[in-house]
Amino acid sequence: MRAIGLFSDGRLDWVEVPKPQPAGRDLLVHVKAVAVNPVDVKQLAPNAGAGPRILGYDVSGVVEAIGPEVTLFQPGDAVYYAGSIDRPGGFSEYHLVDERIVGPKPRTLSFAESAALPLTTITAWEGLFERMRVPLQNAQGSVLIIGAAGGVGSMAIQLARLAGLTVIATASRPDSTEWVRQRGAHLVANHFEPLEPQLKSLGFERVAYIFCLTPVAPYWDAMMSLLAPEGQVCLLLPPGDVALAPLWALSGSLHAESMFVRPRFHTPTMIHQHHLLARVSALVDQGVLHTTLAEQFAPISPETLTMVFQRIRQGHVRGKLAVSGFDS
Repeated sequence: MRAIGLFSDGRLDWVEVPKPQPAGRDLLVHVKAVAVNPVDVKQLAPNAGAGPRILGYDVSGVVEAIGPEVTLFQPGDAVYYAGSIDRPGGFSEYHLVDERIVGPKPRTLSFAESAALPLTTITAWEGLFERMRVPLQNAQGSVLIIGAAGGVGSMAIQLARLAGLTVIATASRPDSTEWVRQRGAHLVANHFEPLEPQLKSLGFERVAYIFCLTPVAPYWDAMMSLLAPEGQVCLLLPPGDVALAPLWALSGSLHAESMFVRPRFHTPTMIHQHHLLARVSALVDQGVLHTTLAEQFAPISPETLTMVFQRIRQGHVRGKLAVSGFDS
């Protein structure tokens, strides 16, 4: 089968690899669309002496075959998932994935619209509901989402609002400000300007939850000034050399979120990703949640992916970018 490999010189090109066979709880998925994430771009650095690697960690497609221990899906099922960083990715015609991290594709979305959801949705869901322990319903208080116009933020806004929180999102440009408002943010602040006076002018002395989706150090002092006593902070990136004393003084809680931990280490809670993707799929089909796809490209090819990777490297991407259909 054909796949797109990352070579040791940083080049993306076609490779021929054997069509994989499912074993255990694996699904063999015929790939229809793949979304591109910063995690893909971060792996583009040349790796001298290594063979080509297959990236791609947001997939939607159709189950072609199943392993002998599979119980959740059957051939012909349309699915979506984020895969695992320790296995070959989804830039290939067929892809193996453990059923415990796979959900049924939303019926009301296209394959590209569905591929935009899994990685960022899992990250946002785990960060809000499992790390910071936001109640799924009737949550009280407010959440500050720093760097909210990207893929994770676009879904975190929707989930936080669904839970009942007042959502304060940060964005820096007119188009990204409008994007987060369309996703459901109640209020918007500019993260290139001091956050504390902006939130105070909006009527917020403190917030119960802070979800930081950007490098931490530039915002740490502001976060500590804005966090409520016994508040919750969740980070996607290591905090670096920051002062923890203010967090200690507030009896605040600090959480790390990395959605690849469960599939990478086969944790006992790995199946949670299947359940949450199934729940999100139902909410999408009910019209409660919406895809975060901003742009779609075709076909899935080295040339298309090189262009999309360059877009992400340049920054200023709202929502998600997806690529669909292999070039015949």
